[in-house]
Amino acid sequence: MKKILIFTIIIIMLFSCADTVKKSPAVIGNMSHAEIDSMLRVNAENDLTITDRINLYSNMFLETPYSWTATGDGPYALLETWPLLNFQETNCMVYCEHVLALSISDSWDNFFNNLQQIRYKDGLIGMKTRNHYTMADWMPENNWILDDVSAKVAGEYTASMTRTISHENFFRGKGMDDLRYIKLDRSITVEYVPMEHMADVKSRVKDGDIIAMLYADKDNVFSAHMLMIVEKDGNLYFREASTSSYSTFETEYDAWLEWKGTQDKYAGIAFMRVKDELNKKNAVVLPWRISKLKTK
Repeated sequence: MKKILIFTIIIIMLFSCADTVKKSPAVIGNMSHAEIDSMLRVNAENDLTITDRINLYSNMFLETPYSWTATGDGPYALLETWPLLNFQETNCMVYCEHVLALSISDSWDNFFNNLQQIRYKDGLIGMKTRNHYTMADWMPENNWILDDVSAKVAGEYTASMTRTISHENFFRGKGMDDLRYIKLDRSITVEYVPMEHMADVKSRVKDGDIIAMLYADKDNVFSAHMLMIVEKDGNLYFREASTSSYSTFETEYDAWLEWKGTQDKYAGIAFMRVKDELNKKNAVVLPWRISKLKTK
């Protein structure tokens, strides 16, 4: 009987340890869906703008572990059956998607549906409709909520690059053979701030900006990494989920430039910003109104 009791205690301890490992050290990773729902309701009526909430919610993800497979297309997908949302792990694009969806929502249900609208073309869940490429898919498909302000931030330092994006090659690389209904190969030109001028444009950078780091030496893809910029105590910070520490963290603007700004593999940064007409105090976006925003 004593042996059985000891064995039972050990099993309980092992399961407790496993739960501890799985839990995220981040604030939001330890909240229930009901708690997040309550938080969204309160913050939607707390005189905060959308960018105020980007700052608030991105802070709640700090220390979240990094994972390449944090999210996918859900358990019924043919490929990448990882969950549609995940607050226990994240990666650079998922971090930006979750924070933006939270920041425009006033309830758990609206957050979940807004998230799918941000992540997928017209909110249709699937591998082919997911916004895989930041500059070719994610940014243009989200122009109902975000403006491309790269040239506005860069000003006299504006540079541009043109690259060819091939969804066919991308999906074949994932082992897909049904290539119906995918986007055709296309050449796209984007504007950006060269890395060597990021210090020069600091005064034009704003709290809540979502940014993409662009490769210098690729011809088939633009973006290497997605981040957010926030203001804290009068200073600007980059917030990101990165493999550099396999975590989610923040770095002061100038210190980040010293770290990343001299790396030859990056050409520069593209900037996205919440539309002025939507970025009002207590403003939210209701999922069923997004189609109307897209027609404007």
